[in-house]
Amino acid sequence: MDYLLANLVLATIFAIFAGSLNIQLGYTGLYNLGQVAFYGIGAYTTALLTTNGVPIPIGILAAMVVAAIAGGLIAFPFLRLTGDYFGIATLAFAEMARLVFLNERWLTKGPMGIPAIPKPLWLGMPYGSQLQYLVIALGFAVLAFAFLAVVQRSPFGRTLKLIREDEHVAGAFGKNVLWFKIRAVMVGAAVAGLAGALWAHYLTYISPNDFTLQTTILILLVLVLGGRGTFWGPIVGAIAVTVIFEAIRFIPFPPEMARFVAPIQGIVIGLALIVLMIRRPQGVIAEHRT
Repeated sequence: MDYLLANLVLATIFAIFAGSLNIQLGYTGLYNLGQVAFYGIGAYTTALLTTNGVPIPIGILAAMVVAAIAGGLIAFPFLRLTGDYFGIATLAFAEMARLVFLNERWLTKGPMGIPAIPKPLWLGMPYGSQLQYLVIALGFAVLAFAFLAVVQRSPFGRTLKLIREDEHVAGAFGKNVLWFKIRAVMVGAAVAGLAGALWAHYLTYISPNDFTLQTTILILLVLVLGGRGTFWGPIVGAIAVTVIFEAIRFIPFPPEMARFVAPIQGIVIGLALIVLMIRRPQGVIAEHRT
């Protein structure tokens, strides 16, 4: 039972993380390949605060605020680049963030990571209960997706989709395209910071290895598989990817090949993403366009 609950927690966190990327890629058309940086910033922010006595709710809120600020700081210069150049710049930013996590030992403890991150206590359940954390994660997921639904249906969300389709037309209607894009990056960064904070408090340990290019590709697969630009896409994609990953663990590999399970998961991620891009780029749930 704990195994099932643990996978539901992971799927919930992945869904929130994919929802954050959906704001930028799905609604605005920004190919952000560095979203994992905001995920990591959120995780490290709450970890550093809560391991030093700050209450967990404040740590999670701070994670979202710091990630949003970081998003705004990099968005202003990076959004002057277009297309593939923006994607490359954000990918470089993600690697820079990982190197900061790895090398600034005075702050992040470097490759040793940060242990003993507290888990929230709630509902009178035993410390570390999987069911307890699933309830908490689902609560945050409901809030996050309710917020994303409001954004999607708001004039702001509709403007983002107009910018995705043709930013010159949006500019002709008097919209400040750069400012809308900056806000889209900041909103997505804040939600990614929330996902990172939940990840940190769930595992109670984080290290730079949690925030690599593979994580970026994984969450991109979640979004593309589920359906970018849709409300349910990140949720469906997160559940599907979690099931696929765990199914690989149950393949009866010979004992001498057990160490190849993680690389095989990476290969499956890459192949699945390539096939989806070619065969069904709209994902399982296609966006309804009027």
